[in-house]
Amino acid sequence: MEKQETTHFGFKQVAVDDKAALVRGVFDSVAGKYDVMNDLMSLGIHRIWKRLAVQLSNVRAGEQVLDLAGGTGDLSILFEKRVGPTGKVVLADINSEMLRNGRNRLIDKGLIATITYAQVNAECLPFADNSFDCVCIGFGLRNVTDKMSALRSMFRVLKPGGRLIVLEFSHPIDKITEKVYDFYSFNILPKIGKMVAQDEDSYRYLAESIRMHPKQEELKRMMEQAGFERCEYFNMSQGIVAVHRGYKF
Repeated sequence: MEKQETTHFGFKQVAVDDKAALVRGVFDSVAGKYDVMNDLMSLGIHRIWKRLAVQLSNVRAGEQVLDLAGGTGDLSILFEKRVGPTGKVVLADINSEMLRNGRNRLIDKGLIATITYAQVNAECLPFADNSFDCVCIGFGLRNVTDKMSALRSMFRVLKPGGRLIVLEFSHPIDKITEKVYDFYSFNILPKIGKMVAQDEDSYRYLAESIRMHPKQEELKRMMEQAGFERCEYFNMSQGIVAVHRGYKF
């Protein structure tokens, strides 16, 4: 009998074919409290991280932006302000419940002219080659089963001169921050999830998935292997979060 290929789901090993459904279950569970939990988990600092990521994208008026794993639309709102009425932002997510919440939120804000919506898998994007000036994936790459396939797919849909922005929880650059962060992630975060979202397990998975995500230098090498050039990263909050940027030429 052929051995089934596995991958990590947090600290667990699961069948590759099962991971997407397991991740979907996590985000179906937390979608309704996602924004509240983001503010509580980061003390609101996630808003600064997102603004810095958008600044690093160098997106300008009239450009086309793909906001992958866009969730409830924080990054899409920031990109929409930059592209203006002549540009376009596609808010995309693999999870229908997250996408529905994001769409409703943006419609409530009156953002209906320049933002469209797509339920997509980052590993096989359903867009034509050379479609976007910028692809951004915020706090989503760590949940992708085949990260190299996703990076290559993002490379394909970017125009020459286009930029990839990966905003993701990463790995602290000093031991003190690492110890404090580990204690918070595994002892406090799941309890906040239990109290606010009535879901301790999903937030324990989120903490585990961060630890399993490639470190800064490794992700940079993966981007280069996918074809990106001038790859670099910017640590924020002592490496708890990092923005990786690469270009397609």
